[in-house]
Amino acid sequence: MQFGIFTVGDVTTDPTTGTTPSEHERIKATVEIALKAEEVGLDVVAVGQHHNPPFVASAPTTTMAYIGAQTKRILLSTATTLITTTDPVRIAEDYAMLQHLLDGRMDLMMGRGNTGPVYPWFGKDIRDGIALAVENYALLHDLWREDYVNWEGKFRTPLHGFTSTPRPLDGVAPFVWHGSIRSPEIAEQAAYYGDGFFHNNIFWPTTHTKAMVDLYRRRYEHYGHGRADQAIVGLGGQVFMRKNSQDAVREFRPYFDHAPVYGGGPSLEEFSRETPLTVGSPQQVIERVLGFRDYAGDYQRQLFLMDHAGLPLKTVLEQLDLLGGEVVPVLRKEFAALRPAGVPDAPTHASLVAAAEPPLDQETQEAQVDRWTGTRAEDDNRL
Repeated sequence: MQFGIFTVGDVTTDPTTGTTPSEHERIKATVEIALKAEEVGLDVVAVGQHHNPPFVASAPTTTMAYIGAQTKRILLSTATTLITTTDPVRIAEDYAMLQHLLDGRMDLMMGRGNTGPVYPWFGKDIRDGIALAVENYALLHDLWREDYVNWEGKFRTPLHGFTSTPRPLDGVAPFVWHGSIRSPEIAEQAAYYGDGFFHNNIFWPTTHTKAMVDLYRRRYEHYGHGRADQAIVGLGGQVFMRKNSQDAVREFRPYFDHAPVYGGGPSLEEFSRETPLTVGSPQQVIERVLGFRDYAGDYQRQLFLMDHAGLPLKTVLEQLDLLGGEVVPVLRKEFAALRPAGVPDAPTHASLVAAAEPPLDQETQEAQVDRWTGTRAEDDNRL
């Protein structure tokens, strides 16, 4: 099982000091947090994509490449790649390039984005969010798997004999997770393609998370990708820890009360009771996360949000020391002992390459199509 962190890249004032980091400070802090994640033994760092204040995570591939150049082991992913407002051709090329630069040490998570004003900035309508996610991913899926794509849809200009470059590393597309908080259509999409489904269960009760994961698992099996318990599931969550649980609650409360996504709603106690948010000791976090298995089944990836709501960098790094030193080692052992035989690990580039069918040899490929136009002259009906 993979354990890691994700960030949404928010620039939020620290309510205890009144200090607001600059965009530069927040961006550099994101990199330092990622390097710390590798140092403490985590498996994954995922960065977000937002194009509106107060977020600075507008260029995930740039951030991933920069972090990747300074790390050796940790897998780089996205907390959201906006499949709705980003051209699928751009995604195909950017992430294939990143795949080469990182020697396959990456994957990505597709998301719709729920900030209404962002859609028209990119010439889209949020009312088309689901349709955009479905159509754009269908094209992206083909772009990574077909050398020459002929395609026509509703939301972009047609493609004729188009080849996205570079081609995926080793002929294997990056693994894709489809992230959703509330949309069953996205769980269906993930199941249809046999991709991963990531439910960021930060805001929702366990009953909702269970319903979404169960839907994905049933449909994964329906489409013939394997048994329901073999479906690839990821979960999100937020934790804040101190050695003493009372200290954790006392320290985190002002951040919770003033956080853009939390403040003004239920109390910290209510929110912690109804959602997976866990504020307490490392042991309390271990027990809570092990409980996710009760409603999500045996799953493959667990990501934690650690740097939200204005928490200072020093505090975030201390949280990562606790996560990597006291929490994740226990979770690894416990989840491994509980997992039945036949439940797969999270896919990696190496495992995908091993599972792929051998490609046609180069000579056969060149006999089928012209290298540049995608069509042999003798097959062109216009001639």
